[in-house]
Amino acid sequence: MTTTSPPPAKYLHGHHPSVLKSHSWRTAQNSAAHLLPHITPNAHILDIGCGPGTITCDLAALAPAGHTTGLDASPAVLTTARATAATRHIPNISFAQGDIYALAYADASFDVVHAHQVLQHIGDPVRALREMLRVARKGGVVACREADTAASVWWPRSRVMEDWRDTYVRTAEGSGGSPYAGRMLGVLAREAGVEGERVSVGASATCYAGADRRWWCEMWAERMQGELRGNILEGGYATVERLDEQVRVWSEMAGDEDAMFTMVHGEMIVKV
Repeated sequence: MTTTSPPPAKYLHGHHPSVLKSHSWRTAQNSAAHLLPHITPNAHILDIGCGPGTITCDLAALAPAGHTTGLDASPAVLTTARATAATRHIPNISFAQGDIYALAYADASFDVVHAHQVLQHIGDPVRALREMLRVARKGGVVACREADTAASVWWPRSRVMEDWRDTYVRTAEGSGGSPYAGRMLGVLAREAGVEGERVSVGASATCYAGADRRWWCEMWAERMQGELRGNILEGGYATVERLDEQVRVWSEMAGDEDAMFTMVHGEMIVKV
């Protein structure tokens, strides 16, 4: 019997420059701190959905006697990731194109299997977790971190921003993703066959204020005019006028010294 992968959920954000800008901001410290205590110098690490490779390179630097593999579905973004590693002169790293539902690695190949902001964008996160667990070695860990956009908060209060949040969540759900993955990681692990003391679930928050607020809000103003905009309009989740109003408010927040935006993230460590 042949097992086929479920239809992929549409990656809403695409690879617009504003998306790569925000992904390149990510580091192991600001985006995978929950994982760092589990990294050993000789660890073999698989970073799934590596994007431009900034987190991947950080993980490789923490395991200099091991090897880190960055995996992504997009050949174009892997070119950027390889350039990132070359610029940083990191030798113990490689990158490959792959499918999270069918990882091209033997059972128990890695000490650490990591995915950052991946499960929310795919149609079957439980199946993906099972595959991540398959390639993790006994004594190793599987680590995930997922944003919970529906739990985001901001200032100043704004009906338009509430509309933005609702629009994003409905678009993600309608496109086959799991926008509530951040708050459901424990549930997903249990459905993947892991529970009890092997699973540790927590949360963190990233607050964008000051200079960080400006680039974050400007990035979202740009993102709402890129591929994400097309996917929202194609699905009928908002009108052009509503999206233009959201762009305007994001831009206003960028210039408001008192404005802030906080994104909540669910985090999970599974001990294999």
